[in-house]
Amino acid sequence: MPFTAKTPEFIFENHVHDSKEGFHEHKSDYEKYVKEPFREFVELIEPYIKEIDAEISCDPKRLSRIYRDARYSKGMSVFRDYIWYTFSRTRENATSLPAFYFSVSPGGFDYGCGYYYTTTPTLVALRKLVISGDYSFTAAKEAYMNQKIFNLGGDLYKKDRYPDQPEENKIWLNRKNIFLYSESKDFKTLYSKSLPQKIGEEFNRIAPVYRLFMKAEQIRED
Repeated sequence: MPFTAKTPEFIFENHVHDSKEGFHEHKSDYEKYVKEPFREFVELIEPYIKEIDAEISCDPKRLSRIYRDARYSKGMSVFRDYIWYTFSRTRENATSLPAFYFSVSPGGFDYGCGYYYTTTPTLVALRKLVISGDYSFTAAKEAYMNQKIFNLGGDLYKKDRYPDQPEENKIWLNRKNIFLYSESKDFKTLYSKSLPQKIGEEFNRIAPVYRLFMKAEQIRED
């Protein structure tokens, strides 16, 4: 079944009540309104993902946990107010390799491509590709500039480290972390059966950015 209004409603209510007992009492709702729609979404978007990288895993079991790890969440709510799925090559490298992601929250949904955490060797390699004008960067830059869905994100350095570079290159060079993201409050689209196709096509539109990141991984020097 596709996502429905019950999906963000359950996430919101579960987060607000923040009760393990309450969650277990309504676990069937979690299975029906959160896990099942995500499972279907992952299965339907898989052909689009595999067009980009056949090695990316599309296992619905990799859905994020709805609760936080107690070891790292002192003073925070136990239950999250958003659920996401990360499309990456391996679970072990999900935080260090570039990936696509899709997330649902009470406020809508967001999705994109990039890094959860960009390592220094990766950033050094990426900057080399940008400055040298490598074909992987020119293709990624063109794909990014020819669309209006995604924004380039990641913390910027306070000082411009590349004053001699063109402005369209600086936005890639002067970042401590880097990713593309899109945020939407269009619940009609979220609940639509065409959602996997829409997101899959948009991921394919920015596939050159993913390939740029992967090339940086291939040439990085640890």
